[in-house]
Amino acid sequence: MRRLLCCLLSAVALLACPCWARAETELVVASYPSFDQAVKVAIPLFKKLRPDVRLKLMSLSYDDHHNALVFSLATRVGLPDVLGIEVDYLGKFVGSAGLEDLSRPPYNALQLKPQLVPYTFGQASTPGGVLSGMPADIGPGSMFYRKDILDAAGVSEAQLTASWESYIEAGLQIKAKTGKLLVPSALTVMETYIRANGKPGEGLFFDSQGRVIINTPRFQRAFALAKTVREKGLDGNFDRWTNDWFESLRRAAATEIYGAWLGGQLKDYIAPDAAGKWRAAPLPGGAAASWGGSFYAIPAANSPERKKLAWEFIQFMVTNREMQLAIFKVGDAFPVLLDAANDPFLEEPLPYLGGQKARLLWRDIAKQVPVQ
Repeated sequence: MRRLLCCLLSAVALLACPCWARAETELVVASYPSFDQAVKVAIPLFKKLRPDVRLKLMSLSYDDHHNALVFSLATRVGLPDVLGIEVDYLGKFVGSAGLEDLSRPPYNALQLKPQLVPYTFGQASTPGGVLSGMPADIGPGSMFYRKDILDAAGVSEAQLTASWESYIEAGLQIKAKTGKLLVPSALTVMETYIRANGKPGEGLFFDSQGRVIINTPRFQRAFALAKTVREKGLDGNFDRWTNDWFESLRRAAATEIYGAWLGGQLKDYIAPDAAGKWRAAPLPGGAAASWGGSFYAIPAANSPERKKLAWEFIQFMVTNREMQLAIFKVGDAFPVLLDAANDPFLEEPLPYLGGQKARLLWRDIAKQVPVQ
């Protein structure tokens, strides 16, 4: 009798325990630095929405992560629930049978399009309308320049941005007066022109029908500008993310053109000692382009239950204003959610950029990037 009573009391205690009544579910998200910061920020915020779900982050280096995705999707081995994909790798996955088409039920992701920066959907879609990923952040293109170098050379921001011809002329003046480089690599000039001058329906290298468009006036003009920069000795021929590139941004280059997120990386680890010397500006000729941007995707091979939870998480990351702003504040990932880009946070001056309210500039540039 005594043993029976103990068993009954134990059973009652187990039934009363919340963790017994509702076991915690694990959601696995695969990502890479620094996009993985978004998941780290999301852990406590998503917990408020779904206390029964535990987020698990699997993070590898940029290249290792994307190479691992190719293997996992091909073999269906070790598939996470949510995949983080950077835009430069996205072309390998768009339209893949290994990823869910988020434009179709039960996702119907195109319903969210009015809430988000519009050009991002084209980056993740096939010409036939298959949507393989949801945009999570963007990288509006910006010119960064050293105001102290320009002042020493007697060059204004307006000279840099009026046109590509004016940009190169300013570089000649900078070199003559200070000995500094205009830009770390002439390839940056080529890439910027290509990115900023596409027509609707065109990608970087292919048109809407998948035809190569390298032999076109856009590319010819881009090559000619880069050739001029190189022949005039205005660049250092430094590949990005090399030690030479880092050093050029610390002491040798007057400008660099890249995604707006470069401002945070200059501040944090590339050139922290140059605080107050850098500024942000539009691209030459008033063009608008995008560098970077991250997406979330769902493996097609996972179970319906896993996909449902994955989609709930993705919607939270993309459309939750608090989440989008939190990522922006922590990792300088510009929000894809239009409402988040209207927050007063964007009006705050940036001490590293001499007190400039550069986020407002980047917001305007993002609005001008053509939908392709």
